[in-house]
Amino acid sequence: MKSTRSGLKGGVALVGLAAALMFAPVTALRAQAMPGGAVFAVVGEKVIAYSEYQTALASGMRQKYYHAKPPEAELAMFQREVGDRMVNQILLFDEAKRRGIEPDRVKVQETLAGYERSYKDSEQWRANRARLLPELVDKLEHQSVLERFEQTVRAVTAPSDQAVRAYYAAHPDLFTEPEQVRLSLILLKVDPSSPRVVWEKAGEEADRLTERLAKGADFAELARLHSSDPSAVRGGDLGYVHRGVLPDPVQKQVIDTLKPGAVTPPVVLLEGVAIVRLEDRRAAKLRSFAEAAKRAAELLAREQSESAWQRLITELRARTRVQFDESRFLPLRPA
Repeated sequence: MKSTRSGLKGGVALVGLAAALMFAPVTALRAQAMPGGAVFAVVGEKVIAYSEYQTALASGMRQKYYHAKPPEAELAMFQREVGDRMVNQILLFDEAKRRGIEPDRVKVQETLAGYERSYKDSEQWRANRARLLPELVDKLEHQSVLERFEQTVRAVTAPSDQAVRAYYAAHPDLFTEPEQVRLSLILLKVDPSSPRVVWEKAGEEADRLTERLAKGADFAELARLHSSDPSAVRGGDLGYVHRGVLPDPVQKQVIDTLKPGAVTPPVVLLEGVAIVRLEDRRAAKLRSFAEAAKRAAELLAREQSESAWQRLITELRARTRVQFDESRFLPLRPA
């Protein structure tokens, strides 16, 4: 086993549903070591069984990857993340109990009542209910304690106006409206699965429309007559859109090269062949503090809340002896 005292990120792992207990009971934490290499980790005086870690890893894999198989390097990291979350849960629960945090028993009873309604017709539930209820109550109360404790730790004091102003000044990118462009569109729609000849005909028609525009034809009128896009009823007017949301071909030919009033040559898109006119361009704009103050306060409070939570986990890890059986992990590849 390798000893570690480093503080790592990891939230509270939530308990499963009653169905998980019916079909795959989780091994309880035990204070004594188990024979046959069955110990996954030691956290202070507590022991995490390898079978418990396997159950948590399998559950996490289903939630994150469904039935896909992740790359080995990614799986190696995920194995360690699951182990860290399990360790953090033990440390946080012990600290919560030390601080006198009690479960929300009313909420626990409401959840139990919900299980009773959901499984009232299940023979498996009726046959095992007496055995499952104590463990289910214990898990729900355990989860409730952790949730209440996290809420308490994260409930930081609202940041001062001075702090919010400093945060706003230090993060202008968070409060800057990106560049916007107003566009008009003529779209000659083509089904992506159409043969090449259909695409070629659409391209030829787009060339003819481009020539007419160059000779002074009205863009809006041609859009109403020829465009298959819903914007045709508005003369092709798409309104203002943010930089970065346009398809790459339009982005390169419109945003990066055109001046207002200019028209692109025909552009091949997934939906068909398009002709785009740049109507107007609005430069990126930093919102004033008055406009951004509420958002800045929310972001700063969220950042402070997360810092308080991670700081607590780091402190708990620093003062508790934690050992993992690292032979259970895939090797990490060098960065």
